[in-house]
Formats: sequence, structure tokens, C-alpha cells
Amino acid sequence: AHHNVDKISIKYLLALWLHIRNRNTIPSIFSKTVARHPDKPALVYEATGETWTFSQLDQISNAVAHWALSQGWTSGDVVALFMESRPLQVALWLGLAKVGVEAALINFNLRRDSLLHCVGVSASRALVFGAELADAVSEVSFSLSATMVRFSTGDLSPDQMAALKCHPLDSILASQTLFFPRSLTDRLFYIYTSGTTGLPKAAIVVHSRYYRIAAFGYHSFRMRPDDVIYDCLPLYHSAGNIMGVGQCLIHGLTVVVKKKFSASRFWEDCIKHNCTVVQYIGEICRYLLSQPVRPSERQHRVRLAVGNGLRPSVWEAFMERFGVKQIGEFYGATECNCSIANMDGKVGACGFNSRILPNVYPIRLVKVNEETMELVRDKQGLCVPCQPGEPGLLVGRINQEDPLRRFDGYASQDATRKKIAYNVFKKNDSAYLSGDVLVMDELGYMYFRDRSGDTFRWKGENVSTTEVEGTLSSLLGQTDVAVFGVNVPGVEGKAGMAAIADSTGNFNCNSFLKEVQHALPPYARPVFLRISPCVDTTGTFKIQKTRLQREGYDPRLTTDQIYFLNSRVGRYELVTEELYNAFEDGSISL
Repeated sequence: AHHNVDKISIKYLLALWLHIRNRNTIPSIFSKTVARHPDKPALVYEATGETWTFSQLDQISNAVAHWALSQGWTSGDVVALFMESRPLQVALWLGLAKVGVEAALINFNLRRDSLLHCVGVSASRALVFGAELADAVSEVSFSLSATMVRFSTGDLSPDQMAALKCHPLDSILASQTLFFPRSLTDRLFYIYTSGTTGLPKAAIVVHSRYYRIAAFGYHSFRMRPDDVIYDCLPLYHSAGNIMGVGQCLIHGLTVVVKKKFSASRFWEDCIKHNCTVVQYIGEICRYLLSQPVRPSERQHRVRLAVGNGLRPSVWEAFMERFGVKQIGEFYGATECNCSIANMDGKVGACGFNSRILPNVYPIRLVKVNEETMELVRDKQGLCVPCQPGEPGLLVGRINQEDPLRRFDGYASQDATRKKIAYNVFKKNDSAYLSGDVLVMDELGYMYFRDRSGDTFRWKGENVSTTEVEGTLSSLLGQTDVAVFGVNVPGVEGKAGMAAIADSTGNFNCNSFLKEVQHALPPYARPVFLRISPCVDTTGTFKIQKTRLQREGYDPRLTTDQIYFLNSRVGRYELVTEELYNAFEDGSISL
């Protein structure tokens, strides 16, 4: 299998090199795709069944380019797009790219301060929003810059448009075709990454990176020109917009765009549109497995699922139950220069780095102090490469001349600096720090350790939050669970706390404790529980742990019920304000 992997890598590198040499851009590559099959369906909108052929997508994006020019925008200007997933979103950023204008793709779940933050850091000249988000725009209407022009798409009454001071984009586009090529290192758009360290950062996506991510998926997982992809991931992230839609623009595949993920409609949609490839993030597979069995789940033609974050326990259950032959798990943040892919389906591995061709793809695992995430240095001041089996931080050597090794960073210079280290492989070089600890086995397969911040020490043991989440979630029939460590005054380490989604309102702590005692060692059992009617999930279902962790077990900060495991009596007890104060002044010890 490994020779195959190297063959695939070489095919991919060659395709990439040719595009760079010819100074191709995403719009120029797309125009060749259009010429190959103008009448083939390019994008299908699941919500309405509307289908755009390649030539229609081209015409609409040309109309967008024309509109952008008529607004007086030029290369380097930014326009914010704020809408639920739909084909027009693709036509908008593609059309803007034709004239060198960059789109800032805003998460449609954002409201108020975080919405203003993301629009603000992008320094956008204009905002295009979907009618379904008119309320969200109206909440921030007075705080948006007065010079920012606003356009809406979808059904809004003239009164609503007047109140929001916006222009009707749909009718403007219906009346407009021009095309300007660009070079491949120009910025294409911004994607916001949910920083593990606070507010989202705007990651820069240049043409070569877009091409690279899409081609990487196509070649790594042996996709075919006649594949139909079911894309239910949001288009403001790279998985949905590049790994998914990129297969349409660059390789000519038909992509079905779903407005929002639906677990109950998933397989029916795949049958209806003859999909052969689906995209996932780990949580999607969990949600599908927790659905009741339906005949449709075995009647589809899906042979490949592409995505990331699938736990080994879910991986095998998913393939077996739904009859999906191949899982294409990949790893790589939008902005990183060290993507890896699991091309031959080794269960649980998130990628393979050839130990035969290490210099083709200069990424390494280097030793790191896992507590502080500081790099370990040798006598020469360089980083120390890991041996097979040793956990290490994934880093990628940066070379701005090479499209695979570039690091384009974030809109904020300060955020960019924090992700670069110097003197890593040799004196005076620089490398991108992924923030993720992985382990490589003898053959070159890489496995995830937890993301930094995903382990804590309790009673002298390391507790892995992802493992405990997996266990609790399966005990509770695949419910959403977030596990994190909280500080308790006067106690060493951090006490485990689990936030559990319970919409029924009849969560039984005692029967839960009995199951936990069977399933987890004493140190890994949650000391605190927080039972929430709904767990706060960000757009990609990544649970907002930072907020939960900050609120801890303080009952004054939430209406959710909080319990603590009283080990003397062996049961969970409600945390009242009185009990909370007793923890704080140290009169109760754990």
C-alpha cells in the first residue's frame, strides 16, 4: 500500500507543479473545467432541488465579477459573505476572485459581538447577507461601519431592505459578463478558524492553497470524475468549501450542497441525488449512528466518506452499519502547511507520512513538553525529532517559494507570529507549529494524541477528555458530551467535569453513576456534572469548551443543574450556592 501512497503523492505534486508553472488561478482552472463539460450539473441545492450546470455557474460568477467592478472594487479589497450554505455563495466568492476581490466567509451562527469581530478583522468594503439572517444583521446594523455597502439575497420586502439600508443583489446580478485572470499567490478568500485560544482568526487562503487542498483530497482518496459528492458541511469552512466544492470547480464533479446537516435525511438525500462520496466531521458520524435503523441506510451508492475527527470506535461501526467501503480521514487545519491523509483506510490513523520520501514532504513530529507545549531543544538549539511511538508536535518546514511549504498566516500579524518557530530542522529555518500532538508508528502511520488542552491531571493520572467524552457519549446513546478539567481551591490537578445535553429533563444521576463505575477507572469519572437542556455547539459542532470551563461548577453562572460526586456516600449531589462556597473556602475537600 505504501508504494501506492508514494505514487499518489507524486501524481499530486506533479499536478500542483504544472498549475504553478502555468500561473493558473482557481478561476482559470475552473474555466477549463467548464469547457470540458458545460452542461454537466456542477452544484445541486438540496433545499430546492435547483441544479446549476458548469456553464450556469460560470455565467453567474461572471455576473458577480461584473457587479464587483461596477462597485469600483479592485484587487485586494474584501467583501464579507454571511449566509446559510447555498450555490450562490460559491458563485459569489468565485466571481469576486475573478477580479481579485477576496471574500471573508462568515460563520452563519455568529451574532452580535462575535459577528462584528469577524466582519471587523476582515476590513470588508461590503457585506452580502442572506434574507434568513436579516435579524442578525439588524441587531448589529448601527455598529457596522457606515461606509460598508450592504446587499441582500433572498426574499426581503422593500420595507425590510430600507430598514437594513441594503440593495437587492439578486436583481442586480440578473442584469450583468467579464473575466480577468490573476496569479496563483494572490489571496482568494479568508476562512475563520475557531482558535483554541479565543476569538476566531481570519486565515488567508490563496489560490495555490485552495487548489492544493482540493487536489490533495481528490488524489489521496482516489475520487473519480463521475463521483457525486454530498456536502452537508458549512461553506464558511475549508472542509465544505474546498475539500467539497473544490472537487466541482477543479475536477468537474457534481456537488450536492445541503443548507444544514440533517441526520434523519442524510441517506435519503444520498439516494435521491445518486451520491457516491459523503463528507463528515466526527460528530456527524456519531449523529448518524444514533439514528434509528432505516432501510435507506443500506440502499445508497456511497463508497467513500471523507473528513476528519472520526474516533476509532465509531469508524468501524460506521463502515459496518452503513456499508461504506472506504473512510478517507485527513488532518490539516485550513492554514497549515502540513496536511496528511489516511489513504489506505488504516482504522484510527489520521494520516500517513512516507518514511521513504521524507524530504518530498518535510513534516516531522518533534519533542515537546506536553504541559507547556514548549519545544524541546538539543545542544545545538535545534528541535529533537521523535522516534516511532514517541508523541510529538506536528511541524511543517516553511518555504514561501514552494506552494506545499508556504504559510500564508492570518489577517493578524500577531496571530501569525505565534504559529512560527525558528531553528527547527536546521539553523535559521522556520516551521509552522500545528498545536497538535501526534504519534507515528514504525510504518509511518500517524495517530492523534489529544489537541493541547485535551488532557488534564487528576489524582496523579493523565485524563484524556476525548476518551472520556467517547465513553460517556456511548453510555448515553451518542448524546453530546463535553469533558474538561476545573480548578478546585486547595486541590492538586484539575477535577473532571462533564457537560451533558439532556432535552428530556429526566436525567438520572444515580443510574448514570452505576454505568460510569463499570466503564471508567476512578480517576477518570467526572467529579462534576452539568446537565444542559442543550449543549452550545459552534458551527462545526466543536463544543464551546472555553466558556463551560470558565463557568466551572459555579451555580450562580447558569440555570443548568450542577452535581458533584460525593465519594463518601457514593452518589451525585446538587451543587447549591452554599456547597459552592464550601469548596471555595476549602471547608469541603474532594
